[in-house]
Amino acid sequence: MPNLLQKRWHGYQTVWVFMLQLLLVILISSYNWILGLIGLCLVIGLTYMMLMAERRFRKELVMYVTDLTYRIKRVEGEAVGRLSFGILLYNEDRTVEWHNRYVGGVFGQESVVRKPLSELLPPLPQLIKDKKESNSGRSTVEIMLDLRYYELTIDTDERLIYMHDITELAVLRERYEDEKAAFGIVMLDNLDEATQGMDDQQRTALIARVTTAITEWGKQYRVYLRRLSSERTLMILNQKSLSELEQSRFVILDEVREMTADLKVPMTLSIGLAFGAESFSELGELAQSSLDMALGRGGDQAAVKAGQRLSFYGGKTGATEKRTRVRARVIAHALRDLMQESDRVIIMGHRMPDLDAIGASIGVLKAADMYKVESYIVLDGSNPSIDRLMDRIEKEEVLARRFITPEQAMAIMTEHTLLVLVDTHKPSMTMEPKLVAEATRIVVVDHHRRGEEFINDAMLVYLEPYASSTCELVTELLQYIHEKVVISPLEATTLLAGITVDTKQFALHTGSRTFEAAAFLRRVGADTMMVQRLLKEDLHEYMAKADIIKHARLIYGNIAIAVSEPGHPIPQLLIAQVADTLLNMTNVLASFVISERPDGLIGISARSLGSMNVQVVMERLGGGGHLTNAAVQLEGSQAEAEKRLLKVLDEIDKEEGLFE
Repeated sequence: MPNLLQKRWHGYQTVWVFMLQLLLVILISSYNWILGLIGLCLVIGLTYMMLMAERRFRKELVMYVTDLTYRIKRVEGEAVGRLSFGILLYNEDRTVEWHNRYVGGVFGQESVVRKPLSELLPPLPQLIKDKKESNSGRSTVEIMLDLRYYELTIDTDERLIYMHDITELAVLRERYEDEKAAFGIVMLDNLDEATQGMDDQQRTALIARVTTAITEWGKQYRVYLRRLSSERTLMILNQKSLSELEQSRFVILDEVREMTADLKVPMTLSIGLAFGAESFSELGELAQSSLDMALGRGGDQAAVKAGQRLSFYGGKTGATEKRTRVRARVIAHALRDLMQESDRVIIMGHRMPDLDAIGASIGVLKAADMYKVESYIVLDGSNPSIDRLMDRIEKEEVLARRFITPEQAMAIMTEHTLLVLVDTHKPSMTMEPKLVAEATRIVVVDHHRRGEEFINDAMLVYLEPYASSTCELVTELLQYIHEKVVISPLEATTLLAGITVDTKQFALHTGSRTFEAAAFLRRVGADTMMVQRLLKEDLHEYMAKADIIKHARLIYGNIAIAVSEPGHPIPQLLIAQVADTLLNMTNVLASFVISERPDGLIGISARSLGSMNVQVVMERLGGGGHLTNAAVQLEGSQAEAEKRLLKVLDEIDKEEGLFE
């Protein structure tokens, strides 16, 4: 019994009352002893009555508490059993020891005692093990049982699980996510090229056919479409429709291409979609950014930006070559103005530069020289792919002095210096990323398909995936950047060598403008014999290539894959050359070569003849490149790299097929 109840009758106030009564009795007795005796009897009687009343109170209180305890114990089991959530106890073997009625109802059984958690709730045992190892007492997980959602609160210390039915909340949450707005833009990315030579009636009929196909596609996936112009259409949809579009792999891309296959230049679409932004204005900006990304990668594909995730679909065909040079002329004039406004020009390519990067750098250097702007090329050491060229340049003292190290470039960099990046648009791939971070005036000239990583604050971007090489783009710029172009034979030869390397002796990824650029360089003195000398192979390297090729095997019928012997590092250039060589084999449409590199990374070079987009494969592994030419560097072992590559190929084969 609590002390406050035990002391309630003999506290200080009660003692003082008895003392006062005795004092009054004594006082009365001094005047009249008979009255005093009567008073004393009354005090004794009252005290006795109080004691008896206290005894009765204590007895009744004990009886009340006992009865209440009995009633609570009697109702306790019934109350726990009728709770609107489940309680489940398990032992150290993760077997159910006890549960209330709610749990039995969840599993449709009267009792699941002695049944293992792995049978009732398969994901729980591993979760409990992980939580126990991490010493975290209580955790929450959601599961689905018989089309209903439950939230499980697991107390590993007490081996106790609470189950709450959150189906209504989960359904509302899913509905909320499904109904979130998404914006998109559909663009006919080569309308002018596809309709060139058509009269107005034919052009209108073609646009109407394509628009009808897009409209039917939109209705099928509950997408609101609104034409903004003859080339652009606005898309408004929800997240659920967007998910369905992604699952369908944007079949409209193939439908439009096949529908116009009879044209000299088939019509292709580019789609940019955005989802997950806080406001409609931000969604619109992200949708335009996604469209720019799709166009920058060559068109004929869809780019979806959802939060931090950027996904690409389609892109099975090469970029359509632009038949006009208007853009080249505009870019050349803009580059000329930027050079004239700068105190100096610094030109930089990618790490481990090849002939295309060096040739394009020399071409931009020549453009700056035409306007007497101080200019330099950043080069951090040579490599086997450019050794012969650099030996030849060393003999040209004036040109050789224009090559500087990244440290020297950092020392002369100012806020008015123009940094021109060639043959790459990824800051992390440049020869010195710190230069990109420091520069405030940047120009990008590249022919690779645009990747997720990009220099967004560049003042001028000339990114044309249709081009065979960066040297081709720079050669065209040189023809418009100055009225009288004067190029030395060595400079022209270097540019021609860059085109020759990237086109595999003009066999792959060439267009009419590729040959026009080569013809111009030949006219101004390019030496084709010197190009052949620069591209000669070393006998030992050739034997090393043959050693790798003998380990090649065919998968999926037309894909050659070769893995070099472990413990024998091979330069990236040699890995790429092996991949090129494998393409010359009968029935080989694509090739992948895996080898350890001198820097300890595992290099994979991928090549194709155009019917397979190897860039998509390399992007899924963290790399990138072109539709017919791509690569990636991975950490780990060659066996792990091969396993990852085969897994990606299997995923793509199941999703959309490996070949067009």
